[in-house]
Amino acid sequence: MTSPHPELEGVGLTALLVAAARAIEAHRDDGLARDVYAEHFVRAVPACADWPVRIEQVPDGDADPLWGRFAGYFALRTRVLDDFLLGAVRTGARQVVLLGAGLDTRAFRLDWPSDCVVFEIDRPGVLAFKHDVLTSLSAIPQAKRITVPADLCDDWPTALTTAGFDPATPSVWLAEGVLFYLPPAAETRIIETVHHLTTAGSALAFEAKLEKDLLQYRDSTIYTSTRQRLGIDLLALFTRDPRPDSTGTLTSRGWSTQVHTPFDFTHHHGRGPLPEPNDALEGNRWVFAHKP
Repeated sequence: MTSPHPELEGVGLTALLVAAARAIEAHRDDGLARDVYAEHFVRAVPACADWPVRIEQVPDGDADPLWGRFAGYFALRTRVLDDFLLGAVRTGARQVVLLGAGLDTRAFRLDWPSDCVVFEIDRPGVLAFKHDVLTSLSAIPQAKRITVPADLCDDWPTALTTAGFDPATPSVWLAEGVLFYLPPAAETRIIETVHHLTTAGSALAFEAKLEKDLLQYRDSTIYTSTRQRLGIDLLALFTRDPRPDSTGTLTSRGWSTQVHTPFDFTHHHGRGPLPEPNDALEGNRWVFAHKP
């Protein structure tokens, strides 16, 4: 498949996959998260015109490995991280930082306190595409929203603080499905930077992958479906170098951390993926950290 939009090549293309999954979830009567903007991102890209945005458009429904199981994973992740961010705000955080925000619309769809600020960091082209779609919908953010055009491999901390982020104010940070696409050194810098830019009462959630050999799952239904049906080779986008122990780093800096599998939340919410043979989700972990 050719690139659907110049601003959404490579890793950026996965943001459309997640948007389609959120669109499917939004139309369910029992949806875990409701993102009314998601399908508009998908429909704004001609190459994604045949992607489903409702489960009724998927012949095999929830049994489909891509638009059923994998989309269900993204929906569950969205809900769990929604809850984490709102929980941190309820306990005092007044700044929300979305690292590699992609097509995240939490600034628009969640119920934020009036004095909350949401910072979205991503590459300029991704933010521009997102701006065009949301502007066409006359979307109104539910909190003060500040976009920060910056690459996570560059000097994004300066761009963030220049945009108004205050390290002395409690904050909550989110790296949703982004760290394992970055070089290990970049992940280490991000974790260290979050530590140095946060005060007591702050929090961080991120997604990690534990596999020592990603290629052992190359033939899993999730990876083969995205590769053969959408032309997105996720394994080619992941870095192959050993991942840093970011959870351990935070713990050594005094943060309290909890590590969960996605399946933990499937049982809690009654929706989402369950383990299966040759499971590409087996090594995924969701990490939740708090700075006392």
